[in-house]
Amino acid sequence: MEFKQLRSFVEVMHQGGFTQAAKSLHISQSAVSKQVAQLEQSLGTPLLERLGSQLRLTAAGSVVLQRAEGMLRLRTELLNELDDLSQLARGELRLGLPLLGSDALFAGLFAEYRRRYPNINIQLIEGGSLNIEQAVLSGELELGGSLLTRDPQFAFQPFCDEPLDALLPVDHPLATKTVIGLEELADTPFLLYQRSFVLNDRLLQACQQLGFTPKEGGRSGQADFLAALVAAGQGVVLLPRVVARGLVRPGVVRLTLNAPSSLRWDIAFIWRQGAYLSKAAQAWLALLREWPVSPAGP
Repeated sequence: MEFKQLRSFVEVMHQGGFTQAAKSLHISQSAVSKQVAQLEQSLGTPLLERLGSQLRLTAAGSVVLQRAEGMLRLRTELLNELDDLSQLARGELRLGLPLLGSDALFAGLFAEYRRRYPNINIQLIEGGSLNIEQAVLSGELELGGSLLTRDPQFAFQPFCDEPLDALLPVDHPLATKTVIGLEELADTPFLLYQRSFVLNDRLLQACQQLGFTPKEGGRSGQADFLAALVAAGQGVVLLPRVVARGLVRPGVVRLTLNAPSSLRWDIAFIWRQGAYLSKAAQAWLALLREWPVSPAGP
């Protein structure tokens, strides 16, 4: 029994006939027929019943088809893993990045990765931490950047840890301060993120820890739009310092936030615990370890 025989048999059933299977496999119909016959001979039992122009699996054929599909999948996975050893000459990286702060943190890193490994195809998805986590668990993503999680389903590599700053309207009563306590914002509407952002949960917990529930003034996943809402006098938004620095504009002031230590933007790259990481993913993690992340600063 050979893999090419299993592949021909599986393709005959998937394509619905020998002619279609031959076209799919780019070999002659006679070669497909010969390989299926050799498979039947090696197993000592017929796998197909030929009813005119139609094919029907025998009981043995149903078992063999199911097992053969699994064997071919495992063979493909094995070959893909071995291909990774070829100095990243080709491959794919399914990568998730946070919607918030990717331009400030990851544009240069992304460009450097592409420069080093031009033949790696990067499939990129952006989203909030909850969406990224779900995509990693489902296998849609191999690696995902999200707020650091202690969920045992994930392994992780920390990347950066940023404090949050507050953006306030310039005419806000507290706008003349340089440092502001989170509790001082209890009466100001908070401009929040989309519900898939774990940062919302951290903010709610920090506010409750200080004895109040934040008033919601609106939601968005776009930091520049949230800053525009601040300029329009709609409330306060808390942003990672690396993001907030670039969003100060007419009508907006940036204040250092004094908040519980749990209210930080600590980004890590996560993957499924125990999962095999491709060489492309390992190269991304290695680049993260050498990539300079600027200190938060003032």
